[in-house]
Amino acid sequence: MASTPPPAPGRLRPADRQPGGQNPHQPSRRTAALTLVAMCLGAMTTFLLVTASVSALSAIQDDLHVSPTGLVWIPSAYTLLVAGLVMSAGTIGNLYGRKRAFLAGAAVMIVGSLTVYASGSTGGVIAGQLVSGVGGALILPNSLAILGAAFPDPHRRTEVVTAWAAASGIGLAAGPLIAGTLLDHFHWNTVFLSTAALAVVTMAAAARVAESRGPAGKLDVPGQVLAAVGIAALVYALIEGGHDGYTSARTVVAWCVAAAALTGFVLVERAARAPMLDMSLFRSASFSAVMFVAAVSLFGFTGVAILSVLFYERVQELSALDVGWRLLAFFGVYVVVAYATGRVIRRTGFKLPLTVGFLVGAAATAGFAGTLDPGTSYARVWWLYVVFGAACGMVAAPSTAAALVSVSHEHAGMASGAVNAFRQIGSVTGSALLGALLASRLQSRLPGRLDAHHVPRAAWPAVEQAVSTGTGGHGTTPPNVTAAVGEAFTSGVHVGMAVVAAVFLCAALASALLIRNRPHHVTGTGTGTGTGTATASASASASASASAAASGSAG
Repeated sequence: MASTPPPAPGRLRPADRQPGGQNPHQPSRRTAALTLVAMCLGAMTTFLLVTASVSALSAIQDDLHVSPTGLVWIPSAYTLLVAGLVMSAGTIGNLYGRKRAFLAGAAVMIVGSLTVYASGSTGGVIAGQLVSGVGGALILPNSLAILGAAFPDPHRRTEVVTAWAAASGIGLAAGPLIAGTLLDHFHWNTVFLSTAALAVVTMAAAARVAESRGPAGKLDVPGQVLAAVGIAALVYALIEGGHDGYTSARTVVAWCVAAAALTGFVLVERAARAPMLDMSLFRSASFSAVMFVAAVSLFGFTGVAILSVLFYERVQELSALDVGWRLLAFFGVYVVVAYATGRVIRRTGFKLPLTVGFLVGAAATAGFAGTLDPGTSYARVWWLYVVFGAACGMVAAPSTAAALVSVSHEHAGMASGAVNAFRQIGSVTGSALLGALLASRLQSRLPGRLDAHHVPRAAWPAVEQAVSTGTGGHGTTPPNVTAAVGEAFTSGVHVGMAVVAAVFLCAALASALLIRNRPHHVTGTGTGTGTGTATASASASASASASAAASGSAG
């Protein structure tokens, strides 16, 4: 890239705005490098929090005596806010400055992480995670938009977005290892202090990043409020329904609120002149199918991560660091395969990696359901984590690229935002539903397992109370009670893995039958052409692997 004078810092003049929000002045090599480093650090911070917080769950439960249902809320709270706000966060960056929104997101993540660090209650931890979710939503879309503005050359942009994707994957893989190392030496709250420290470094690195904005637009406040309320009510129903029953009065009210809010969202978006999400896009069967498979990919990714961490920490009583090393086979392979798939989908098309990925993922989770038990050694299942990580990596990039080629070129930005939002919805529903099913199955199966292990009936209420409130201690629990609880817990893990396998099979079917395989020529209004759409697809496919991992997917 030719070296040219860097753009003047501060706001862009209206005359400097161009379609796509690109600055006509290209940055110097030094400024470009600092921009890339800062955006990669930001992405790493958001994804590291996903897996690090999941790894800290057992330590939090032991210290704060969190119920199984409350435990599900801790990782879900973060992804809930990211899912609900990520599309509007991109609009905020376009209107008020992407650098400003990015820095605000990093600052909010610091506040959220410090809130968790100082908290001594479950409510405080969840509140801090909610705050961090606002920051994550501001960072993710604006970091990519900043890179797009700083690197206007399509080939160079693909390279830097690939680096962004790799940094996000490194955050996912490093989260459990960092959390485990800190938990071996310090209190659980230091896990969240590490996130705050990384966010501080991110803000320092972003100080010299040039400001940029997108095309003039309008923040869709009614649509945003309805979407946030609908998603929050849905997640509440999924989590609390696992404890109270999915037909209990509170849960039914939550279902009704979710249905009303999401219906209102559709009506508002259809009537809006500048909608957050154009409902007409869903007339395309391919686009609708892509939204489904994007949500499913993170549903399974996050769900399997949470089920695995809880199984190894609560049933096999491994340390968080030991669990982190075991899950490296999952996260590490995911990063490598996602990167590789993003580079070859222009030759393979979208159907093949999506269909094969979901089929392989279904087979791997079925294998977990049939293999895991309290005494299963890691040597018997490590290859299943490798296979499942590869399967998730195979579907990451094609889903975003397929979303972009399912719509006309002028809707590419909206399609990219929509697929990322649906991924986050899949992530939060994965942690919510599978965590709730695990808690419900544990409680329903526990009496039978206690009876099978000849635990006196007089002791059952105390055991059930300890399990429901998270007050049981491993060192003082009789072996037969430990075995009974472990078997009941593992039964919940089996149910969760079976659900993931079934949903992945449905996604494989949708991929094979409905998703358009390659970029197409778009006719009608707008600027969409086969060439333009293919270029958008190529640029997006490298970024898709990281966008799909929110995780936080895991995380």
